[in-house]
Amino acid sequence: MRVWLSFLAGEATGTAGDRWLTCETAAMNGDTTMTIPGNDPAAVQLVLAIRAGDTSTLGRLLEGEPRLARARIAERGGTRTPLHVVTDWPGYFPRGPQTVRLLTGAGADPDAVTTPEPAETPLHWAASSDDCDVAAALIDAGADIEKPGGSIGTPLDNAIGYSCWHVARLLAARDATVGKLWHAAALGMIARMEELLTERHDGGDEISQAFWHACAAGQRRAAEYLLARGADLAWVPDYAQGTPLDAAGQLGTRQENVITWLRDLGAPSAGQPG
Repeated sequence: MRVWLSFLAGEATGTAGDRWLTCETAAMNGDTTMTIPGNDPAAVQLVLAIRAGDTSTLGRLLEGEPRLARARIAERGGTRTPLHVVTDWPGYFPRGPQTVRLLTGAGADPDAVTTPEPAETPLHWAASSDDCDVAAALIDAGADIEKPGGSIGTPLDNAIGYSCWHVARLLAARDATVGKLWHAAALGMIARMEELLTERHDGGDEISQAFWHACAAGQRRAAEYLLARGADLAWVPDYAQGTPLDAAGQLGTRQENVITWLRDLGAPSAGQPG
């Protein structure tokens, strides 16, 4: 089905001069979800308003066409939603939490996933940039903190795997399941580590993996606990580079993000001429 929309007038028409948006019928609840080409002026206006934190313009767009909150934006061979725009890399867009609340209040689905795979929700993306404020707004709006399917797994998998310690702690505080030894190690949860080791473990590699993540997260007590239980000081994961010592010297995602931002602004260093 195709509908004709005039966003400037804010009313439906049937004239060929207006933009058209493809509508897909949602099988589960009978709602219609618009799919907008990413280069369509409506999509461009929507994305720009979100990235600029222009909630006034965004509010007017949603008032004129409420289905925009649930729309899918088609680009680069896949689709995402306006909530994914809020959480897109590098994150930290102005008024991000307010934008999340505006979109979800207008009906945006906080658990909508990107296509194709990995099928990631906006919370997966916020967990991968360490945007804790936006992640909290998504959780408040009902986002599933246990949703699988991310580039690493659950939002907590993503947060810890990408060294996003602020979101990782937020998810744990909001009762995300800390069900893996490397989760507990990166969060410094020694009592939980003891429970997991009592329940099950696969041997040295699991302990060494947890030790590596404890070092990456700066969790010395957790690292000492695991070293006493046989962790290998030279263990290197197959999904990252470097030993535990190398991991300990890496910056977290949030710090890297700020450093990149400052360098892009041309900020000087005390060790370099201005």
